[in-house]
Amino acid sequence: MSFHRFYASWFDHLNHLVHQLTLAPKPTTPQDNPALLQLVQKVISHYSQYYRAKSVAAQNDAVSLFAAPWSSSLERSLHWVAGWRPTIVFHLIYTETSARFESHIADILHGVRTGDLGDLSTAQLHRVSELQCETVREENEITRELAKWQEGAVELVEAGGDGNVEEKIGGLMSVLVKADELRMRTIWRVAEMLTPQQAVEFLIAAAELQFGVRVLGLNHDNQRENV
Repeated sequence: MSFHRFYASWFDHLNHLVHQLTLAPKPTTPQDNPALLQLVQKVISHYSQYYRAKSVAAQNDAVSLFAAPWSSSLERSLHWVAGWRPTIVFHLIYTETSARFESHIADILHGVRTGDLGDLSTAQLHRVSELQCETVREENEITRELAKWQEGAVELVEAGGDGNVEEKIGGLMSVLVKADELRMRTIWRVAEMLTPQQAVEFLIAAAELQFGVRVLGLNHDNQRENV
């Protein structure tokens, strides 16, 4: 199966998993909820499957993954190293936390715990902030590696058809693998910091952002084709 077909199948199943998340009943206790935890693990495993398949595809043709023909123009415009920028996770967390906090502020002021993303503890916020700083550092290092590879474009052209071309493309694959490992690690570590209910809400918000960008991008491309 080509990666293009794999992605279409994977994306459809992500929709199915997110539907399961949205139907999951709200837990009576914030911590102890094996059913929700199992759902969270299923979704994270699904993301892991995507990056494993992408890694295999990169070994065959890393350049095509940067072109990402299965993505819309809008999606490609938002890509960082052939995928989403890891630090966007933290902007998403802060946005969701702020929105939910404001919607439940009356309850919170009366000491009622909502248990959702608007109810992150001080310790959780501190851990999220620390991970954000760590992720920014790793993201910047990968960006520098990609820039260094791109600066060698002259050498790539001069190499022509000799064996050095494959070696230089291998360097691009190495950068891509590091970026995907950071993306997957960021999802996993953020989910670990949250309660099962909060992790469900985080994964739903992340997927809905992905769905929303894809729909907007496909609509935009269709409009351009019809002009």
